[in-house]
Amino acid sequence: MNRILIVEDEERIASFIEKGLRANGFTTTVAADGESAHDYALTGGFDLVLLDIGLPGRDGFTVLRDLREARVTAPVIVLTARDSVRDTVAGLEGGADDWMTKPFRFEELLARVRLRLRTAARAPEVTVLRCGEVTLDLRTRRARSGEETVDLTAREFVLLELFLRHPGQVLAREQILSQVWGYDFDPGSNIVDVYVRALRRKLGAHRIETVRGMGYRLPQG
Repeated sequence: MNRILIVEDEERIASFIEKGLRANGFTTTVAADGESAHDYALTGGFDLVLLDIGLPGRDGFTVLRDLREARVTAPVIVLTARDSVRDTVAGLEGGADDWMTKPFRFEELLARVRLRLRTAARAPEVTVLRCGEVTLDLRTRRARSGEETVDLTAREFVLLELFLRHPGQVLAREQILSQVWGYDFDPGSNIVDVYVRALRRKLGAHRIETVRGMGYRLPQG
């Protein structure tokens, strides 16, 4: 089941889109501002993003740029009341996969969503994640650091996969908790720090950087 992030600050429009998508078998999450949209999309848990441009906080153009710089590859369909050629070009050049001007018919939106999901599904599947000398084979579930094979527990595997899918990006402890352990854990828990230390022992202390006051990062290169 495909998961779609709806980024729309007008509750009436967000509800209209969400009800229509859920009726057609999609799982949806709604974000009403740019900051929430950015944080949700960075989790990598969505197959497609519907992105309004006029948002509180970060506008849609900024969110789009930040996501593409962070290597979030999910298709993005921009929804906006702006209909100028200049805005359309700016959105597409900024990394949008499609552009729809409000008001729109839901049937057209649904068709475009399905088209973008089919196109994304045809992309070759990544089976080996790599950053510098660290590699992770998703099929054999084997990790390597330089020339050495590294044995990982199931949770360490998921944590390393998260880092490798976001190379160079600072991951906050709360973000790691939500992706690796889910929301059942206390955000004040030190379990993230414990597992990061375990990965460092196995991969090398320099492989994962601490960004003081922010979280952890797998440095590129």
